[in-house]
Amino acid sequence: MAVMTLDVWLYGDLTRYGGDSAGPGYANPKVQLPEGATVAELLTYLGLPTDERGITFINGDLSAMPGLQPDLSHSLKDNDRIAFFHLTSMWPFQYRHGAAMIGEMKEAMFSSDDQGLHHAYDGPNKDERE
Repeated sequence: MAVMTLDVWLYGDLTRYGGDSAGPGYANPKVQLPEGATVAELLTYLGLPTDERGITFINGDLSAMPGLQPDLSHSLKDNDRIAFFHLTSMWPFQYRHGAAMIGEMKEAMFSSDDQGLHHAYDGPNKDERE
């Protein structure tokens, strides 16, 4: 089976999932997975629960944000760069509709009633954000 290498970046509290590559502000593990592995499979490999991640980018394109994670079945490619930010990392609201997005994210945002725009999020980490 062919293997691909992924350039993974973990920021904030997510650095603890970076193994030996973890530093004080970020981790940059080079991950090898079978070709075509998905974001969900990458998260499993890292031991990173999906509900702990906030904003996520794949090759600079928005793929997930708190309360909207349509990228779990997205197939990754060799040399993809995936950046995971912790829930406490903020992203300016005004950029959400102007950002480049993977297809799954675009479809999820524009098909939802609120178009992915929230001021507060429910979920397992809600108490930590209040």
